[in-house]
Amino acid sequence: MTIDDIETTAGDGEREPDPSDSLRTFGAVVQALREHAGLSRAEFAIRVRFSKHTVESVELGRRMPDEEFVERAEEALGNTGALRRAARHLMRGEAGLAAWFRRWARLERVAVSLSTYECRLVPGLLQSEGYARAAFEGRLPPLSDAQLETQLTARMKRQALIRERPNTVFSFIMDEHVIRRRLGGVDVTRGQLNHMLASARLRNVEVQIMPTNCESHAGLDGPLALLERPDGRRLAYSEGQESGRLIADSKLAAVLHQRYATLRSQALNPLDSVGLLERIRGAL
Repeated sequence: MTIDDIETTAGDGEREPDPSDSLRTFGAVVQALREHAGLSRAEFAIRVRFSKHTVESVELGRRMPDEEFVERAEEALGNTGALRRAARHLMRGEAGLAAWFRRWARLERVAVSLSTYECRLVPGLLQSEGYARAAFEGRLPPLSDAQLETQLTARMKRQALIRERPNTVFSFIMDEHVIRRRLGGVDVTRGQLNHMLASARLRNVEVQIMPTNCESHAGLDGPLALLERPDGRRLAYSEGQESGRLIADSKLAAVLHQRYATLRSQALNPLDSVGLLERIRGAL
């Protein structure tokens, strides 16, 4: 499956709380073709028999166009086929995932390898439900109950990648202080350690801990996520406060992959890392 294979349709009355990249792109194409035809939004709305408000929402990527809108827009704009083809690749904003993270999340689904370094908290793909809930409960500004449950569901659903893709290699490196932090209390921490140890036993998962007494550290610039696509292309992702950056430049991605390789050599090997996790669990 490729990203282009994911198709979604919805009715005219459905609005997207967070526009996806594909919705914005489709809307921009509609607007460009409309303006090229010399039509105002009001004039175009009459031709496609939708309200001006609906046309505006589609062009701004706020609304998923239904099949009728696409077909009427095609007829009104010259029947080039461009809108029909573009509509096949439309994807809604994914509930529970930050807008800046969604493109990376889609790339994760087709990657042949995924590598993550974290110095702040346990990576999302390795979080227990209790740990994830504790993290979301501490979010500022506070989340509503509905928002918290939506984000928790999305995180747990994303974790299915590990078991659904047994031929994908997952590598995780975490600083030791991350696993010693008792986020949510002792019971939550113990549950998180049990969850992480269970994941580390899977053949496609490798967990390594960067000890606090390590005198060299290649990850001082912060968290890092890497992946390799089926075509061999390497990408990277960096996330900060309320923002995320997909790094597609091959030279920069190569530098970050090199840093991760160095981190793997500096961290405890997987067997010793599991031993450390078990000792921390036993001390709780």
